[in-house]
Amino acid sequence: MEFDTVAVTTALGAILAHGVRAGDKRFRKGRVLSQADLSDIAQAGIGSVAVARLQSADVGEDEAATRIAALCGGAHVRTGAAFTGRANLYAQSHGLAEIDASAVAALNALDEAITIATVAPFARVGKGQMLATVKIIPFAAPRAAVEAAERLLAAPLVRLHPFAPHRVALISTFLPDTKPSLLDKNRSALEDRLSGLGSALIFERRV
Repeated sequence: MEFDTVAVTTALGAILAHGVRAGDKRFRKGRVLSQADLSDIAQAGIGSVAVARLQSADVGEDEAATRIAALCGGAHVRTGAAFTGRANLYAQSHGLAEIDASAVAALNALDEAITIATVAPFARVGKGQMLATVKIIPFAAPRAAVEAAERLLAAPLVRLHPFAPHRVALISTFLPDTKPSLLDKNRSALEDRLSGLGSALIFERRV
């Protein structure tokens, strides 16, 4: 990847290395500059921009994040679309997260351009919760590093073990001076806990 400051007229297809404000428009770093972008920038009186250009040995940040993240998740794990070099992995159900910590450490040690962060091993997670994020730090990662990551990920490093749903009954005992609101509060708290485990309270008796 090469960085340079170039004339706006020669920046078509380059990656913007620093954000630019052109009138009432703001172009964020990482944007691949189109002809319309360059016209707006030029009309604002800006003659040059700092850009990055990928070389044959580079893999763009979104492609690199997509390729690596796709191999990180096992069953019941959904991989989100990459954006700005980041791809997130999400739980598809309530469950227990299993993390291969040694594989995480090995992946993070491959190259400074590639990093992954995860929830703690054996964390209880809810449906839709983020389990891990893969981030490409610069605008691209070395092709050799991406390919090494793919070889390393022969097995997923993030797995989810879904909780088996259960139907639960609640039997509460109370004294003559027990306030019904106390039992209501207890039921509500129990329902919240069960919901986080993918289960449900279906019956209650107060005696």
